[in-house]
Amino acid sequence: METARHRDRCYRCFRPKNACFCADIPRVDNQTDILILQHVRERFHPFNTARMVHQALQKSTLLVDQTRQLAAATLPLRPRAALLYPSPDARLLSDLSTNERPEQLVIVDGTWHHAKTLVRDIPALQDLPRYGIAPTSPGRYRIRREPTATSLSTVEATVAALQALEPETDGLDRILRAFDVMIERQLAHPRSAAAVRRKHKRNRPAHSVPRVLIHDLDKFVVAYGESACGIPGTKRTPRAPIYWVAQRLETGECFKAAIEPDSPLTTPFLGHLELTREDFSHALSHGEFRNAWSSFIRPRDTVAVYSQSTVRLLKHVDADFTRSLVLKSIPFNPQRPNGTLAEVLAAEGLVAPPPLHPGRAGKRLANAVALARYLSKLGSG
Repeated sequence: METARHRDRCYRCFRPKNACFCADIPRVDNQTDILILQHVRERFHPFNTARMVHQALQKSTLLVDQTRQLAAATLPLRPRAALLYPSPDARLLSDLSTNERPEQLVIVDGTWHHAKTLVRDIPALQDLPRYGIAPTSPGRYRIRREPTATSLSTVEATVAALQALEPETDGLDRILRAFDVMIERQLAHPRSAAAVRRKHKRNRPAHSVPRVLIHDLDKFVVAYGESACGIPGTKRTPRAPIYWVAQRLETGECFKAAIEPDSPLTTPFLGHLELTREDFSHALSHGEFRNAWSSFIRPRDTVAVYSQSTVRLLKHVDADFTRSLVLKSIPFNPQRPNGTLAEVLAAEGLVAPPPLHPGRAGKRLANAVALARYLSKLGSG
């Protein structure tokens, strides 16, 4: 069933196909070019409204990366580009004459902390004129907490900006209707993130999230390992890893290694791992794995796993080079189920990104990455 759920997904909105809202998103022939700079941590958020904007607007570009990569890139800015960003010197778009209107509007997408960092650290944005909008009613984004009552999501801000710049453009209101449909469907879901948040909002101790998940993501690596099959009816003893995958949370840098098992892997067990013999055709010895893992890991890294048993796999082959963090032990929600990682994600209304590695290990690593990103956002406030 888990395999079917992972495959039954729309890879445009990254929602389960039975919750996909792509068909509700209109195509709008906008006149003002929209350039969205999105922080990479928003990329696989299930309610990513920047992705909705990009799907809807024919003249739009969505760039997703870390702040430093976006800062180093040559952005496709037009001569009369402007930045949509609230600041004391920002003019209201609604006050501009026709001749003053920008030909391109740059929008930063992420949490408020990320947005401020993007604007501060990307040199190409420093000299752009800044414009703002004046919301007259609260934002509609009821499934995600906003800093003020009049704060708007990316889709709401973009539509409001275009309505001020090109009121004659048809279909902008339909983008907001699609946005409302997405929200209503999520709120109606019995395990919606909004429902969970409303129920347990006061019981989520954000201060319990480790500092490394808030301030040191460049030193944070999420990992998952598979071990060899035990012998039925015998006592479970520490075993060596036979397959190991990892991902550096901030950059997305990946590690994958098949490791020589102590005994041949049976066909049923390979099926259980959702791997093939070909996946082990270039398996590493324990020493080769230690060297490869040591090259990937940095001295000040923290390796995060969901359960303590995964840490023991590294210890068994003397590859526990740096400190570890067990995500399962972080008390971010006292009412959460004491179950598998997949059950925790379901209870929190979280959707894992598409797996970057094959097999069951790839899926479980994607789940752990989703939980780590959620905890990082929770700790950031």
